[in-house]
Amino acid sequence: MMKLLMIDDDQELCELLCDLLTLEGFEFEACNDSSLAFEKLKDKNVDLLLLDVMMPGKNGFDILRELRLSRSQLPVLMLTAKGDEFDRVLGLELGADDYLPKPFSDRELLARIKAILRRTRKANQGDESNDDKICHDDLVLSPRRQEVLHYDQPLDLTSTEFALLEQFLRHPGIILDKAKLNEQVLGKKLMPFDRSLDMHVSNLRKKIPDRNDQHPRIKTIRGKGYLWLQW
Repeated sequence: MMKLLMIDDDQELCELLCDLLTLEGFEFEACNDSSLAFEKLKDKNVDLLLLDVMMPGKNGFDILRELRLSRSQLPVLMLTAKGDEFDRVLGLELGADDYLPKPFSDRELLARIKAILRRTRKANQGDESNDDKICHDDLVLSPRRQEVLHYDQPLDLTSTEFALLEQFLRHPGIILDKAKLNEQVLGKKLMPFDRSLDMHVSNLRKKIPDRNDQHPRIKTIRGKGYLWLQW
């Protein structure tokens, strides 16, 4: 059973989602006091964090920032104000896996949760010696271990950034269509003015060290998508 933790000062909403998500087979816990967030996050069994932006005291951005500084890769779905693009962009820049504007439908929430969990669920069967590693120049990506090494040093990537990098390394030198990449990595159709994928690519660019020849690793192909340069 996958465990969801929700940090939101809206007690009524938390109670409604508790009923919905437990019926869907999830274990659900809510925290209405943001000052207690990190006490709750000590629970290593949490699989996904639902995090509201607007809260008294520590807001969602403060919590997300501290969470990522602690090197935690816990998947985070930000709950933002409807139509507030600044909140969405800032949340993605800080390392959120996805965002969902309030008010949202039950169906949309479930779809986002399941999409995130699908791409973050680690393989838990088989021998690590059979890991289908992907090597490209100075990078080694291990799908089974959910690990990326640069000259034997691990890179601190979120689960979404890892999934994005895996797509690039499996298709070097090929232009990846933005709409298809959005569905493969984020699990949702690309909508007009949705910058989620762009922000994840931007974050990935910042985290991967420069190539020895100083050439970019990822090239934006305007109107088409992205290209991982082979050389």
